[in-house]
Amino acid sequence: MSETRFSSRILHRFVETVALELGADQFHAMLAISKLPPEWAKPETFMRMDPTESAKIYASLQAALRTYYGRGARGVLLRVGQRLWDLLLEDAALVGKAQAALIKRLPLTIRGKSTLELLARSIGTQSGDVTVHTLDLDLLFVDHVSPAARDHYSSHPICFVTQGLIRASLFWATGQEFDVEETSCRAMGQKTCEFKIIPGRAA
Repeated sequence: MSETRFSSRILHRFVETVALELGADQFHAMLAISKLPPEWAKPETFMRMDPTESAKIYASLQAALRTYYGRGARGVLLRVGQRLWDLLLEDAALVGKAQAALIKRLPLTIRGKSTLELLARSIGTQSGDVTVHTLDLDLLFVDHVSPAARDHYSSHPICFVTQGLIRASLFWATGQEFDVEETSCRAMGQKTCEFKIIPGRAA
């Protein structure tokens, strides 16, 4: 079984976004309580990190946030994911920026799948890590790697950052809210993390 990999550039942006969401004091408190290194509060720590190590840290930070905030963690992580989308667009390579510009010129009804495919390419480290499928009128976003669920176990889905990214990307593309539900999660022992997206319904 191959090691889970995650982009150090996205990890850097994730930590930057968490720092904005929590504030410096809360971020340091969370790291201290979770017995995680204090330097993890500095985004630049992760700029050139090995992708396997990046995946471990990405999962560890999300686990620490879930423990620290309890039931409130879902809202915090959703907001982090939503903020993170703008940074992924900002950091996109020329091909990604060109695709983003093209999406905005597509008919509104077909922008959703193209946007999710752009997101899939942005967060996967190689082709096939994340796939997008059509289910009748709905869409399915499937994360086959899911670094957030790496070596973590839960009785319920935990990939709130990905859920926030999906929501933000679709709102960016269409100006509309979508109901995004994680219907399976690797943290629950399932093979993939799957998100069902239903148009025209706010969550």
